Amino acid sequence: MTAVCVMVLGTTSGAGKSWLTTALCRHYARQGLKVAPFKAQNMSNNARVVAGRPNEEDAAEGDGFGAGPPQAESAPSGGSDPRQRRSVGAEIGSAQYFQALAARAEPEVRMNPLLLKPEADTRSQVVLMGEVHHELSAMPWRGRSEKVWPHIVAALDALRADNDVVVIEGAGSPAEINLHASDIVNMRVARHAQARCLLVTDIDRGGAFAHLYGTWALLPEDERALIQGFVLNKFRGDASLLAPAPQILRDLTGVPVVATLPMWWQHGLPEEDGVFDDKTRASGAVKKTIAVIAWPRISNLDEFQPLKNVPGVRLVWARTPADCVGADWIVLPGSKATAADLAWLRAQGLDQAVAAHAAQGGAVLGICGGLQVLGEALIDTHGIDGNAPGLGLLPLVTAFDADKTVRRSCITFGDAVGPWAALKGVSAAGYEIHHGQTAPHPAMAAKGDIAREIVPGLAWQNAAGNVFGCYLHGLFEDPAVLRALFGATVPTLETVFDGLADFLERHAEPGVLDRLIHTD
Repeated sequence: MTAVCVMVLGTTSGAGKSWLTTALCRHYARQGLKVAPFKAQNMSNNARVVAGRPNEEDAAEGDGFGAGPPQAESAPSGGSDPRQRRSVGAEIGSAQYFQALAARAEPEVRMNPLLLKPEADTRSQVVLMGEVHHELSAMPWRGRSEKVWPHIVAALDALRADNDVVVIEGAGSPAEINLHASDIVNMRVARHAQARCLLVTDIDRGGAFAHLYGTWALLPEDERALIQGFVLNKFRGDASLLAPAPQILRDLTGVPVVATLPMWWQHGLPEEDGVFDDKTRASGAVKKTIAVIAWPRISNLDEFQPLKNVPGVRLVWARTPADCVGADWIVLPGSKATAADLAWLRAQGLDQAVAAHAAQGGAVLGICGGLQVLGEALIDTHGIDGNAPGLGLLPLVTAFDADKTVRRSCITFGDAVGPWAALKGVSAAGYEIHHGQTAPHPAMAAKGDIAREIVPGLAWQNAAGNVFGCYLHGLFEDPAVLRALFGATVPTLETVFDGLADFLERHAEPGVLDRLIHTD
């Protein structure tokens, strides 16, 4: 088979490409079609772990997100600890991971062959076909295009051969004319696949019709011909008041507005980039306030999305000590630049806020980079991240390894105490992405100051039990963990995906979605 390709382009970043692509994946999957998502290049520190190369002996199956634990074929070599199972994996962007699940497909590296993970304003780690590529990471940005394009084409063509429909997501805007010559993610992909393209804009920002017309006008004639429809996203009010603008736009371009999507705050899908919601709404009366440190290189922040749906939980993004006042928990999340984010934490005075909260018995949780920060020291002999003293809230030390750990894991928590006691005996599925390797601080351990190891090599507590650090991402996506900590359940991903498709089908022009995939 050779799949029909539908592509979602945007007038800007944040216009709604990822959301719309996910909804389309579920819509076409519900028609009984075999569907796969694709994004040639994604720039994001939100990544997921998928199965590694097919020839790896311990590649695993399963999605690891709220649908039961991923299956691992064996215990880690050299040990048989029943509290953990791990499988070697590869990285793709979180958006493509969720889109694959919406498509009812197994997430895999072909769906996002190139992932750029920003480490600083002018530097990114390059992940090619799921694995870190040091040569490409060191190469000037414009020099990468021709080196990676063959991999992108091969991945896309392989997906097209295996599926009925491939739903492609663009990046940024296709009309960034300074980048057009080196494009590998927007119109070059559209031309290669002869994709039927939708162009979406965020009308809530203002200037939507100018954005649509300007984007269309800046494209070469052959690329304009691929645009099949315009989509107005995040509209508030009476759609009939938009007239006569859609018709004027069609007269100018020949392209119709095929959907006007109302503003929808709580659709349940994590945002792809940035802190997804600065609002501090809670579902019901507030019983617990959780402050998540929003440091500059925060990674995998999408794993906190389920907390927005837990009744009585108020989620706050903390950038100042004042944001932590009144918090029941303070969470230090993952980081793509742990030492730099730790320096930022200190510059804001947030280190003192976290320490004071812990000293008063408040619950503190560190996940991955956050765990590393809670320890005594960061040691970097390979130039991976940087050296720094930690916050000293756990008697641990982290050494950065040249090789990155990328794997899906199933664990069972040991004898957790304090605010985390409810996790004792709970089994959870998640994933690990980290260079750091953490262990008890030798000198402190010799004096008897030893962290409580809750999961061997993965999770520890302080003696008092209120400070907890864990390498496992995805804790709050696991139903068993949510039940244990909050006594609550949240909507499943299946419910979220069906809701997205229902919403799109309700607000798109009749028949337009199916016409996109039917050849003339």
